Amino acid sequence: MGWATPLRRWARHLWLDERASRRWLDDAAAERLRRRIEASESHHRGEIRVCVEASLPLRWLWPPADEAALAARVRERALAWFGRLRVWDTEDNAGVLIYLLLAERAIEIVADRGLARHVSPADWDAALQALRDGLRQGPPEAALARALDTVDGWLRAAVPLAPGERAVNELPDAVVRV
Repeated sequence: MGWATPLRRWARHLWLDERASRRWLDDAAAERLRRRIEASESHHRGEIRVCVEASLPLRWLWPPADEAALAARVRERALAWFGRLRVWDTEDNAGVLIYLLLAERAIEIVADRGLARHVSPADWDAALQALRDGLRQGPPEAALARALDTVDGWLRAAVPLAPGERAVNELPDAVVRV
């Protein structure tokens, strides 16, 4: 790998900031997605978070990495946000993070063990691919809404509310845009 690729990558990560996340998913769309998450969580014991990050801190890009190593770093970053947003810290271990990194056009879905054991690897892969395809074909809000619907279905099956049980909202529903 020559220096041109890492330099372009660093430039992209330096250029994009929180404003890019807010342009990519505006306030009105973020609010509609928040309401969709809130509505979903009223039907199961899981928690859903969405994080849209414009770029990685440069220390995450050093040393320069090939595509496989970069993909591992993106996954590691998603796991870091999973912890930072306390998605792992739910009563039923049924938190889910949908993470998007704009600078790399990367997507990760991270689920706690309360849900992960109920969803097959093929279903995870299909959900990721559907989200990728949706983001290529239309507005991000629509693609994220379909991804939220998929996760909602998994959570309703894995951690449903018992008859008469009321949902407890353990985490904020707002989309994180950084």
